[in-house]
Amino acid sequence: MTEQADNFPGRPDWVLVSAALLLAGIGLVLVYSTASPLGFGREGTDAAAYLKRSAAYAVLGVGAMAAALRVRPESLARWAYPLLGAALVLLALPWVPGVGVEVKGAHRWVRLGPLGFQPSEVAKLVLVVFLASNLAKRGDRIRSFGYGYLPAVLIPGVLVLLVLAEPDLGTAALLAGVVLVVAYVAGVRVRHLVAGLVPVVPVAVYLLWFVPFRRERILAFLDPWAHATGAGFQLVQSLLAFGAGGWWGVGLGAGRQKLYYLPEAHTDFILSVWAEERGLVGIALVLGLFALLVWRGLRIAWRQQDPYRRLLATGITAWLGLQAGLNALVVTGCLPTKGIPLPFLSYGGTGLVVSLAATGLLAGLGREGPGCAS
Repeated sequence: MTEQADNFPGRPDWVLVSAALLLAGIGLVLVYSTASPLGFGREGTDAAAYLKRSAAYAVLGVGAMAAALRVRPESLARWAYPLLGAALVLLALPWVPGVGVEVKGAHRWVRLGPLGFQPSEVAKLVLVVFLASNLAKRGDRIRSFGYGYLPAVLIPGVLVLLVLAEPDLGTAALLAGVVLVVAYVAGVRVRHLVAGLVPVVPVAVYLLWFVPFRRERILAFLDPWAHATGAGFQLVQSLLAFGAGGWWGVGLGAGRQKLYYLPEAHTDFILSVWAEERGLVGIALVLGLFALLVWRGLRIAWRQQDPYRRLLATGITAWLGLQAGLNALVVTGCLPTKGIPLPFLSYGGTGLVVSLAATGLLAGLGREGPGCAS
């Protein structure tokens, strides 16, 4: 047996890889269909401007996925604390003058010369690696409040608070959800998790109800048609897109809601465009691919004998599954409108590269080897 085979026994989960790549491919098609009017209007006459950027990031993402397939998860565990420190620094950079980029009052982006990226997307993967490494070391003591629950919540909580300060309530809620899932699988007592949510409730009520623009979104969520020209405009346009799609859709590229009716059509609401153009059958395909990805991820996590590997697989699966689920619930009016992109499909370079890299890492955990149950 060669040294390479010794280092990487078995094959990665190619079903998982295929699902992610197919979603990314659909995303490229959708970005071109959805954002070509924006490219034509904002980039001179280049209707494919957004597609070119997405394609470049997709190439980087596939390269990151290929590299992640060859990474031993244990090597990441050794860097858990330095990675967390780096993530905290990155999340602080959007507030640095000349480095951070403010868009619509939000400090979520960093630009260093020609390079621009969104630190919160990197923080998602770092959070999962840190949680898996940190909680796996605690063994049976994970069930104690002081040694199990507090480290699981307090340290990642700093990262979540920095995301919340951007402000980005949707991503902060997503990260908090991932923390709860991984902590539960690690063995943290349910009563500790529930008790920890008690002080969060009044904070959440304040952020949702006493911040005017969020309160307007909640009222619009309760009755979007009564706020169709105000806070409910985006949701109403999304619902119209879903209704227009029918079973098979109006045809790829033929959707009308993306033509300056539906705000953020190429990012947070790209699923609405897909619904209009490919109909219920197209939605079933995309959601089916996400379901396949989550199932394979859970299968990989279940087969891991090593606690760290199991928690790492659980965290990546929870992150991608929860984010996709939250996006789908928002664009269909099942949750109040909140900006949260759809993994692999929404326009955004950092998110695409990090999601593909995380999928490669997860697929690599699916190899048959010493860390897996046969």
